[in-house]
Amino acid sequence: MGISVQVRTFTGTVEATCAHPSVPALCERATSQNLPLLGCVDPYDDTVFNQSQLRVLIPELRALAEGAAAEEAEAVHEILALAAQVDRKAHRYLVFNGD
Repeated sequence: MGISVQVRTFTGTVEATCAHPSVPALCERATSQNLPLLGCVDPYDDTVFNQSQLRVLIPELRALAEGAAAEEAEAVHEILALAAQVDRKAHRYLVFNGD
């Protein structure tokens, strides 16, 4: 199962991508911890987060990074960098793109 994370515009243009191999494991761990946003990422379809939802998603990601293995922490940092891009520009979305 592969999940990539993308910054997309409202027209669907992909501006940036993270395809870190630890993203699926992060999402599974978020599910086991009952995190309300990251824990509901669909591994088989797109899960889209808007700028408002980042206020919840970013702390979830930071919490997962604490005590995470090095590879998972690296994936979190890459996703946080994408989230920062979404937060800086209007009409951008953070999309977890499932298989």
